[in-house]
Amino acid sequence: MPSAFQFQCHLVLIFLAASKGETRYLEVRDAGEDDPFLLLSEDLKRELSAGQIYRRSLRCIDMLSTEGQFTFTADQPQLHCATFFIGEPEELITIHYDFVNIDCQGGDFLKVFDGWILKGEKFPSSLDHPLTTSQRYVDFCESGNIQRSIRSSQNVAMIFFRIQQPGNGFTVTVKKTSNLFPCNVISQTPSGRFTMVIPHQHRNCSFSIIYPVVIKISDLILGHLNGLFLKKPTAGCAGVGDFVELLGGAGLDPSKMFPLADLCHSFHGSAQMKIGCDNTVLRMVSSGKHINRVTFEYHQLDLQETETRKENSIEEFCFPSI
Repeated sequence: MPSAFQFQCHLVLIFLAASKGETRYLEVRDAGEDDPFLLLSEDLKRELSAGQIYRRSLRCIDMLSTEGQFTFTADQPQLHCATFFIGEPEELITIHYDFVNIDCQGGDFLKVFDGWILKGEKFPSSLDHPLTTSQRYVDFCESGNIQRSIRSSQNVAMIFFRIQQPGNGFTVTVKKTSNLFPCNVISQTPSGRFTMVIPHQHRNCSFSIIYPVVIKISDLILGHLNGLFLKKPTAGCAGVGDFVELLGGAGLDPSKMFPLADLCHSFHGSAQMKIGCDNTVLRMVSSGKHINRVTFEYHQLDLQETETRKENSIEEFCFPSI
């Protein structure tokens, strides 16, 4: 049975896999009778000619993965609304206010959050984001025309809004820019391949996959300096400034997830692990002294694979939730 976290993450789980029948359908409160999320497909992309701007109306609970201009107009008091934005791993998201007509003095609000937040859990976690939690919120009612464009620090962002007067609303334009060294990422799909590189930066980066998955790490370089590898630690990752950890859990925040494995030795080859959690995170911790790099691929774990046990797989955690 789907977990409570999966119900809250409907917006991720019904993504591109929906057309293939692979998705576990979830519910979102206040979504209405219709599906609250536009499933953006290759057919839609083909319909948009070069230079054409994609436009549509927003729902109270919505999901966007494409550039364009989007308008919300309240047809009744809307008290708890949110729009989630997601891009490709190597993209940043810019949200620009084109038009805003809300009653800030009457209790309306329109806020951008740098990342995602669900049920009080944040991605990226507070430990992994360069800004404090309060700095990650940009409130239109406080900033007004001073800050009409907000750019995310990763491939996800969202807006919260409350509009009580029918007819009031706002219009935003969403654009994406390239991110040379993607750090914190939420995957749009249940399968893929990714290389994470942290070049001499003291930061932690998490790649989140909101599915039970088989994850295979094919290349890991830690402590690379002037073409030489540092001496491997004698045991474990305790006290090592650069390492990769695998986390699993039923929430969005990596800092609240269960540690499944630590990798602190550079290697070339293959290390495959099965993780049956609702959310799987590969997190790289970097001291900033070296260039760290990890390449991995993943695909959604099915019931048949849970029955096939291998020595290099992690199988004792989370499987009852599938």
